[in-house]
Order: sequence, then structure tokens, then C-alpha cells
Amino acid sequence: MPDKITYLAEGPRVGIRYFAYDDAAEFTALARESRSLHAPWLFPPADPEAYATYAGRLIEDPTKQGFLVCSRDDGRIAGFININNIVQGAFLCGALGYGAFAHAAGRGLMSEGLDLVTRYAFGTLGLHRLEVNIQPANVASVGLVRRAGYRLEGFSPDFLFIDGAWRDHERWAITAEMVRPQSEAGNP
Repeated sequence: MPDKITYLAEGPRVGIRYFAYDDAAEFTALARESRSLHAPWLFPPADPEAYATYAGRLIEDPTKQGFLVCSRDDGRIAGFININNIVQGAFLCGALGYGAFAHAAGRGLMSEGLDLVTRYAFGTLGLHRLEVNIQPANVASVGLVRRAGYRLEGFSPDFLFIDGAWRDHERWAITAEMVRPQSEAGNP
């Protein structure tokens, strides 16, 4: 087990922490191992140079917050959840992007991580709304946000350019008022 890791928030099985440049080796190895899980939905950085650029945007850009979802048992990265395009002022909103790594897929770790990130966004970051855009055929991703209480708000044809083509997406969102208190959610 690694030295004690300090998490921004913790649940029973996972903790969330910010990206760091020294996560490159573990993150990129997991991304390479998870290619078949991610394709054709997303393409996380799989080499150190791409990771440095990717993590740099999350670490240095104030309109982004990047979180690693880590197993509390061994500290291993289970996945990632990023809040992009954070807008302050009257909007107080951000757009989520995320992915699980193959070793953690289907174990509920990302569900727990998404709950932690959502609560952190509405609490510590002071946001009011989070949005997620998902390709309709990505059943696992739709299931993740549905379980977390996000609501389907619409459909956007040709929304994002992914894997060489403009892809249709469903728009899902949650607001701070929709999140149950932790005591009701069953979290400690």
C-alpha cells in the first residue's frame, strides 16, 4: 500500500484527487490497457508527451478541474472525471468528461467517484449546474449519469468531432438542488 494519500473527498471505496504531472506513467499505462474499453467514445492520452499536455490544461487552466478517481485500498487510479468549460457569474456551470480504466470498469467505483466530484463541484467549487454530453450508443456512460441522478435534457446532432466524425450526443445535467444530502444518499 502506498504512503497515505490525501484526497479532496472520500467515499467507502474511492477517493478523488487532482491530476499531477507525476501521474503520467500510471495514467498512460492504464489508458493503453483500456483502449478497447474506450474506443470509439474517448481517447485519453497514452504517452507521456500527450499526458503532459492534457494534464497541463487541467492543472493550469482555471476553467478546468481534473480529478483522478483512486481506489482507497491501494491508491491505484480507477478512472478520471474532468470539469471543463467552467463558467462563473450567473451561470456557475461546468461540462463533465470522464472515463474508467479497464481494471475498474463495472465495479461501481466510477459511480462513487462521480458522486464525490458532483458534491465537490456544488460545494467547494460553488457551481450550480453540471452538464454531460454522451453519444447515445454509449450505454455504460448513460447508465453512470442516470444512476447519479442526472436528467436527460435534450439531443444535439453533430455535436462533437470524435474519431474522425461529428457525433450526435444526448445532453444530461444535474443542478445542486437535485443532489440528495449525503445522509439520504447512504454515504458516510
